[in-house]
Amino acid sequence: MKKLTCLFLTLCLLSTVSVFAQPKQSFRQTVSPDVEQRIRRIENGLLLPVAIKGQSIVPMKLADRMQFYKTPGVSIAFINNGRIEWARAYGVQATGSREPVTTETLFQAGSISKPVTAMIALQMAQASKFNLDEDVNRRLVSWKVPENEFTTREKVTVRRIVSHSAGLTNHVAGNYAAGAELPTLVQILDGAKPANTPPIRVDLIPGSRWRYSGGGYGVLQQLIVDVGGKPFPKLAQEIIFDPLKMKHSTFEQPLPERFQKRATVGHNRAGERIAGNWIAFPEMAAAGLWSTPSDLARFALELQQSKIGKSNKILTVQMTNQMLTRQIENWGLGFTVEGAGRSARFSHAGDTEGYKCLLVMYQNTGQGAVIMTNSDRGERIIPELLRSIAREYGWNDFQPKEKTIAKIDPKVYADYVGKYQFEFSSDFVLTVGTEAGNLTTELKQPTGQSKTELFPESETKFFRKDVDIEITFVKDETGQVTHLIFLQEGQEFRVRKLK
Repeated sequence: MKKLTCLFLTLCLLSTVSVFAQPKQSFRQTVSPDVEQRIRRIENGLLLPVAIKGQSIVPMKLADRMQFYKTPGVSIAFINNGRIEWARAYGVQATGSREPVTTETLFQAGSISKPVTAMIALQMAQASKFNLDEDVNRRLVSWKVPENEFTTREKVTVRRIVSHSAGLTNHVAGNYAAGAELPTLVQILDGAKPANTPPIRVDLIPGSRWRYSGGGYGVLQQLIVDVGGKPFPKLAQEIIFDPLKMKHSTFEQPLPERFQKRATVGHNRAGERIAGNWIAFPEMAAAGLWSTPSDLARFALELQQSKIGKSNKILTVQMTNQMLTRQIENWGLGFTVEGAGRSARFSHAGDTEGYKCLLVMYQNTGQGAVIMTNSDRGERIIPELLRSIAREYGWNDFQPKEKTIAKIDPKVYADYVGKYQFEFSSDFVLTVGTEAGNLTTELKQPTGQSKTELFPESETKFFRKDVDIEITFVKDETGQVTHLIFLQEGQEFRVRKLK
């Protein structure tokens, strides 16, 4: 599996710590004393991904990590025994503000928009509005996928779009600053001004391989609108939000005024508000959702309950099983699908400028969690919180890995120094260097750069302490380094060395 968000998963001090660190009584749900104690242990038990052999594990406090990562607001919903057991919100809506984050405060959900959109598409297919495996051009009206040498025999289908195997371009959605002129969806699909992304085209044989494509969801959005005959936000409201009582969710772009007072402000890696407070996404299906952890937990819970036949408000058991079955690599229809038995789970992360979030749901145990933050560095808080939740509730996954630091000759580092290119996007370049006798990496990506130290596990295998990343350097028969294997949370990327 190659989740896009792996590469992203790599505070502002407030005058009153109690407001920053703890939820106010007005938006604390009442839970049993036992559950309250669990929440307290989670809040005070955040963990790094690596435990060094022979060293004790030191848990961390959520309030401290929010300050360290310059993340003003965090909101969590936890699912247990097939229901939302508890929800908590921490911090403030924006740095310099005293407006607290509550469990009803909205965050940008980023790419978690995609599985929600996938459910809309599957419901429409279930209602015989279109077929998951037919050429989308048969139903598209306002725009057609341009035919070329790649579509001669194989076609773009809904199934391939939502499993990222349709061969469509555009890795991520375009960003539009507050107040900027927004392009129409057709302008985005054709890369016409004022769209700020290239045209969405087929440049791989559909069905031939997995490649993450936000652009594919633009095509799907147009299909849903053409077939449904209504604006995309209206269809989402009717098909998903109303039946699931997701009262604090919308795909409307820009964010309507009626929601703005209840919306968090996005923050960059320095903890500063982004210009205009947030950016807009006319590519609604790919990244335009605003929501809350509790609303997204209702969405995840419906899928889990639908799979076992206990609630089928949107999809049948048969269609839900298709959605949660691997189609290509570790992708189902809209979600990554991984694990087996008690560890069988579906998940998706969200990443927009100023916001990071994650949804994970276990298929068979009725447990799951949704975490949303209003900072680019929330990407680091989320896995630390997830490890605390995993330890508290006895999950087999998301536990710290034990590592041993090997003693090696630093002279070998010279062979590894250089730049490495990720194959799926030219925006991601990993620079390997040395500093004070240690090996370092610096990842250039759309959200910025961060330099960090690597620790040796062997002469060719290294790891980071702060995030779950392992890097293995690979040499050819002449001894020259040709590429490295970048492994994060079990997901592997081959990254070639640039000459």
